Amino acid sequence: MDGVSFVLEPGKALAFSGATGSGKSSLAAILAGQKPDGLAPVGGEAWVGGISVRHPGRARREWVYHTGYLPQSAGAVLPPRLTVGETIAYPITSRDRRVNQQALSVRVASLLDEMHLPLGAADKYPYELSAGMLQRVAFAHAVVLDPTVLIADEPMANLDIEVKHVVYDAIRRRQKAWGMAALLVTNDPDLARELQADTMALRAGTVVAVGDHTAIPRPPATSPVSIIGS
Repeated sequence: MDGVSFVLEPGKALAFSGATGSGKSSLAAILAGQKPDGLAPVGGEAWVGGISVRHPGRARREWVYHTGYLPQSAGAVLPPRLTVGETIAYPITSRDRRVNQQALSVRVASLLDEMHLPLGAADKYPYELSAGMLQRVAFAHAVVLDPTVLIADEPMANLDIEVKHVVYDAIRRRQKAWGMAALLVTNDPDLARELQADTMALRAGTVVAVGDHTAIPRPPATSPVSIIGS
């Protein structure tokens, strides 16, 4: 990535678009505290929630805790040996093994209801659900800790048109309730419009176009690179 500069304020949304290989998924993963394929920042500066991405130190746990991450094809890579309920609850149980089980069950049930999934799905395994249902399970997993920033890579993947509003509403609800910011990787103009997201198009790791929520910017192949200042 080179020359990518932006500020995402609480309660706002920003959508990255671009062709395969443009760097948008790698950027999202690194900002979420992941290290895809051994990649790591070697220059520039980035902060998430006031924590340095390059030198987080002990604050990395706080950074990851407050950042909900929905990776690309998240629904297809859910742990096959965990039930849906265990998968959704894992960000909590992995940090506190003494968690109140009754409260945890209520939390999981509320997220299943919000995602328009049957409560009985909590006891099912991934192979028992459709691709669209698995994507919604993955989304619930990403927001179970009530993140201050959601980083979602193609959150609408495998979702039928009639259930896309479930994810739209879930993001908007959190934006209004506690100012959750949303950083989205998508080539879907409907998502940007629904969330009134600013848009930024990437090509080969550089910014080639910016826009507002009215459309995903689609620069011509020969367009000059435009660098966005913070």
